[in-house]
Amino acid sequence: MPSSWVTRWAPCVPAGARVLDLACGHGRHARWWAALGHAVTAVDRDGDALQALAGVAGIEAVQADLEGEAWPLTDQTFHLVIVTNYLWRPRFDALLATVAPGGLLLYETFSAGHEAIGRPSRAAFLLQAGELLQRCAGWQVLGFEEGHLTQPARFVQRIAARRPAAAADPHDAQRVSLPEWPLSQG
Repeated sequence: MPSSWVTRWAPCVPAGARVLDLACGHGRHARWWAALGHAVTAVDRDGDALQALAGVAGIEAVQADLEGEAWPLTDQTFHLVIVTNYLWRPRFDALLATVAPGGLLLYETFSAGHEAIGRPSRAAFLLQAGELLQRCAGWQVLGFEEGHLTQPARFVQRIAARRPAAAADPHDAQRVSLPEWPLSQG
């Protein structure tokens, strides 16, 4: 099942959007967004996991080592960029650059505190308090949460942030009003 954090923002994404599912694994989010009619690029280093996406309509699977190779998405932008359960800080600026002006970033991964209950446990793979807010400074934050979740037990941080729109963004007319969500911030 896709993350409820990722699916709750569907009304904010224009029809037929270009979607990037970065570090997609077996493609739970890529499949969900493709089923909604979006053109999805699913990127992961695990070729075996990407095989699960072979032949799925609306999905282009790209095998790339996001940490060791050249950035595979140079000069590409997407209306929606999704990252879950993955953190590689040296590529964060490149990641943000893939979000088109006016586009949406949905990011959800493990945060400090998680080391006490499971993997990942190294600080290099755990967000620090408020880190996603700092990384998205200057963007419109639509939602932000951090803290402990259950089923399964984990410490997470997640953000939905819109990149500032360019002066003449043709997708502005297609943008949907934001739903009212009860969000927690602690």
